[in-house]
Amino acid sequence: MTIEAVLFDFYGVLTGSPWSTLASVGSGGDEAAILAVLLGAYDTDGDHPWHRLERGEVAFTDYLTEVSALGEAAGITIDFGRAAGADRRIAVNESMVDAVRRLRKDGYRTAVVTNNVREFSHGWRALVPVEELFDVVVDSSDCGLRKPNPAVFHHTLELLGGVAPDRAVFLDDSPGNVAGARAAGLHAIHVEDPDLALAELDDLLGR
Repeated sequence: MTIEAVLFDFYGVLTGSPWSTLASVGSGGDEAAILAVLLGAYDTDGDHPWHRLERGEVAFTDYLTEVSALGEAAGITIDFGRAAGADRRIAVNESMVDAVRRLRKDGYRTAVVTNNVREFSHGWRALVPVEELFDVVVDSSDCGLRKPNPAVFHHTLELLGGVAPDRAVFLDDSPGNVAGARAAGLHAIHVEDPDLALAELDDLLGR
């Protein structure tokens, strides 16, 4: 088996998880209840306002109107003003960034595959040197496809020059996204501890 390409999630892999910060915009429930209102079932690709936002189908202002109504029905108040400057509070996983640099130096193709929001693009791209690290950057809000839909992985591999799925590996902290990558035929690593995930990656690559 020869791996030619390594694909990375952004938040939760190249950086710390954003979920606690995102949950801080809600009040009137615990973190799980607030995230359920804000995100819907995150391990699916459905019709929740957040899913449509990440696919670039609605503007953030439209999402905010819809999700505020969902929050009101659940007894949860949403105030995104509480998340001001959130990206500056998210730590970069330097070991993961260094690993991407090594992979590129060793001749692997690299890509980031992120479920993201068009209006937030500048913030997350400023956290790491995205253009330096990755041959391909796939943002769900640009391409209209979001994880865990297997189509987003096939799209990424086409952009990488037609890499076969069984010659690629994907790292993500969301079990649903890992399952989506495997359904697309890729190898996949669930990132719970970045260093352990990198050790698993090295084993897969025979390094």
